[in-house]
Parts: sequence; structure tokens; C-alpha cells
Amino acid sequence: MNLSTRIRILAAVAIVLLLVAAYWLLHETGSLDIIADGHALQQFIAGLGVAGPLAVIGLMTLAILVSPIPSAPIALAAGAAYGHTWGTAYIVLGAELGALAAFGLARLLGHDVLHRWFGDRLPKSRLRSQGALMAIVFASRLLPFISFDVVSYAAGLTTLSLWRFALATLAGILPASFLLAHFGGEMATGESDRILFAVLALGLLTGVPLAVHFLRERARKRDASALDR
Repeated sequence: MNLSTRIRILAAVAIVLLLVAAYWLLHETGSLDIIADGHALQQFIAGLGVAGPLAVIGLMTLAILVSPIPSAPIALAAGAAYGHTWGTAYIVLGAELGALAAFGLARLLGHDVLHRWFGDRLPKSRLRSQGALMAIVFASRLLPFISFDVVSYAAGLTTLSLWRFALATLAGILPASFLLAHFGGEMATGESDRILFAVLALGLLTGVPLAVHFLRERARKRDASALDR
């Protein structure tokens, strides 16, 4: 094992230990309970003043890197505290940084370590096309039932270039981030009509990709059964 490989492994282990320590600290101090409570988190962020946006970005980044930390309450709290425009900006920045960090960490850790970590949750892909891999990352960001963090880590194990991954992730997370921030903002105002509209919009964002996925699966199975006859 050469020196550069040893440095890479040590750096990856150090990062993982830091993430574990951060999660343990949040758990032991009760901060995880605050993060899971959107209203309490909003009050906490608002109380930080100018440091509030940095807290949102940092928490979103950490939520992507450490799967047990929920990201949705953070997004809702950001929208409630800063409105749908600035809230969206902070959410997107934090999620993008978290995705890039997970992508880079996967490159450092390597295939074997991550598969021991995630088990069968990591998808197996032999695709080499940059365009196809980029399209998969983009599509996965639009599908709420696909884990954001797993995709970020898994993409780091492919041949996909960093800038293509960053672009696909950014384009994919914008719609959901805007709606979550908008929903959080409307919840803060307490206006029922606007809340209903935000819920319907969020439902469409979730339901349309699910419907497309379901129809494609049905078409694929129908074609497969036709070929078997």
C-alpha cells in the first residue's frame, strides 16, 4: 500500500468518524428532537440572527451526509424563517454541498467500504455513458421514494464526472426545494387557502413522478411478457 493510498484511507476514516461524532452529539444533546420539530427548529434558527442561514445550510449538508438526520423539517423551517425565495436558496445550497460531499466521500472510501456500510441499498450499475449517468441522477432527484443520500454516495462509485453530478443534482433538487420552502412559509402565515395550494403542488410533484414510474414499469413488464410468448 503506497503513501497516497494510506493518506486517502486515513482521510476517509477521519471524515466518517467526524460524522459519527456529530450525530452522537446531536442525539445526546437533544438537538435531533429540535431538528425533527419544524416549529421548534424555526424558532431556533430565527434566534440565531445573521448566523441562521449558515445553520440551515450546515444542517442540510449534514442531513445529506448522515442519513438518520431528517432533511424535510430543515427545509420547512427554512421556508418559514426566510420565505420561499431565500429559503429555497439556503435549502438548495445545503443540499448541493451535502450531495457533493457524499459524492467525494464515496470516491475516497471506495466500493467495498460503502457496500459494507449500506449493504444492498446501493444500486449496481455498469453504465459508462456520462449522459446516461447524469440523466439517472437528475431523474432520481425528482423521485421522492429514492433516497437522496444513497444516490449521492452511489454516484461517487461510478465514472460520472463531478461537474455533471453537481449540475444534475442542482437541476433535480430545485423544484422540491422551492415547494418545501414555500410550504414552510405558508404554514408560518397560517393562511389555509395558501397552505392547501402548497400541499396540492407538493402532492403533484410527488405523484407525477410516481405515476410515470408506475406506467413505465407496467409497459416494461408488458413488453417482457409479450417477448416470452
